[in-house]
Amino acid sequence: MFGFLKRKEEKPEEKARGKDARSGAFQEFAAQFGPEELSILAVTGANGFSGARMGGEDLWRLSTGLTAWMEEDGPDIHREETELTTLGDGRLLEFLCQRARPDFILKFRGRVSQDGRRILLLDLPEPGFDPDLKAILEEQKKPVTQWVDGLGTFTLDRRVKWFEAEVDWLGQDVRLEYDQGPEEDMKAAQAQAKALLAGAADWDRRVRERAADELLELANDWSQEIEDEDGGAKPVTREQFMERMEPEAIQMDKAGCFQFWFGDGGLFCGHSILVTGSLEKGPERASMEG
Repeated sequence: MFGFLKRKEEKPEEKARGKDARSGAFQEFAAQFGPEELSILAVTGANGFSGARMGGEDLWRLSTGLTAWMEEDGPDIHREETELTTLGDGRLLEFLCQRARPDFILKFRGRVSQDGRRILLLDLPEPGFDPDLKAILEEQKKPVTQWVDGLGTFTLDRRVKWFEAEVDWLGQDVRLEYDQGPEEDMKAAQAQAKALLAGAADWDRRVRERAADELLELANDWSQEIEDEDGGAKPVTREQFMERMEPEAIQMDKAGCFQFWFGDGGLFCGHSILVTGSLEKGPERASMEG
């Protein structure tokens, strides 16, 4: 297993037990994959490695997405999305984030799961090259856009798999976003977005009112705690709260559900204000985020 998986300042008996436990966890995880070790070349996707803690365990489940891979000496290229994964600690995660960058060609040893959708990483990856994989990499890096009549040109953000564009919201530019998906679903989300924009003035008032109804007291409590050291703070009125909200982004889905994101205008020291709801039911919930 990777040499990074070591504890610091442990007694010898604790270190031995920790090593055994870590090795056992890795072996149990590795049992989910085929026994054959392959030399693999692969193209990474738009996101780098990330880690998820496994309950109370020391090890994290580390993973990144691959868009194509092949055996180094084989002719076949697998184009389905595949997960490259292993177990490791924070130090290994940091190293993999540096070594296995997004939109990159890697070479590594790995074992493939039975369904071919996951690969177990067995060593530290290195830069790799193959002309066919290089062509795939260059193609996936090209911008993907959609022209939507009445809304403008949307560009795919591959990291989060949604399309986004700048649109006018009552004289201010905001990002309008909808998920990448089947054509029918995207067209439905676009139609819902057009309906929202057609009633922009009314929706703007309603989402601000919802945010003020739910967050005004919190904003004043927050402000009071910060300003008390300097002699107190004057409470923000409901109207002032609504005026200070700065629209930044609107996310819309095919069913007409929306998320409005606002800058807080200093109400929460730079945190965001989120208002969620739907065209059918109106604004339903507001929260401070970030």
